[in-house]
Amino acid sequence: MGTGNLNVFEKTLQTTNIWLDEITAALGPDRRVAWKVLSVVLHKLRDRLPAELSAHLSAELPLLVRGVYYDQFEPDKLPMRWDHDEFVSEVSKWLSDTRPVDPDLAIQAVFQVLSRHLPRGQIDKVQNALPEALRSVWQSAEEDAGFGLPTKAR
Repeated sequence: MGTGNLNVFEKTLQTTNIWLDEITAALGPDRRVAWKVLSVVLHKLRDRLPAELSAHLSAELPLLVRGVYYDQFEPDKLPMRWDHDEFVSEVSKWLSDTRPVDPDLAIQAVFQVLSRHLPRGQIDKVQNALPEALRSVWQSAEEDAGFGLPTKAR
């Protein structure tokens, strides 16, 4: 394997670690919990987006995160019906095997990471596919984080 291939792995590890650091800053210092939060929120989001939009979102994720995004993916069941309360309930259920984590804070932390690191146009498309209540949660998360445009779009 050439060294160029190693750079891809180094880059995805570096980027994933940055994302996990941002989640731990919001939720506490346990990186395993941060990884679980990132995985669960992305899975619940993925399962509720149309397949084409989900694929476009995944293309923007770091390679390592993209792998977890597609873990246990069942495209023939997409998109699932949902609303805000159902989404929060699903996140809570899937985080029940970790230390207690407020599902609303978990969702907010992941939305902030996505908004900070993905192109604004992609975030807008995903947000526009969400029910109004969840779109508002995402937009509030962006405002609470005190940033306008994500890093990539600046």
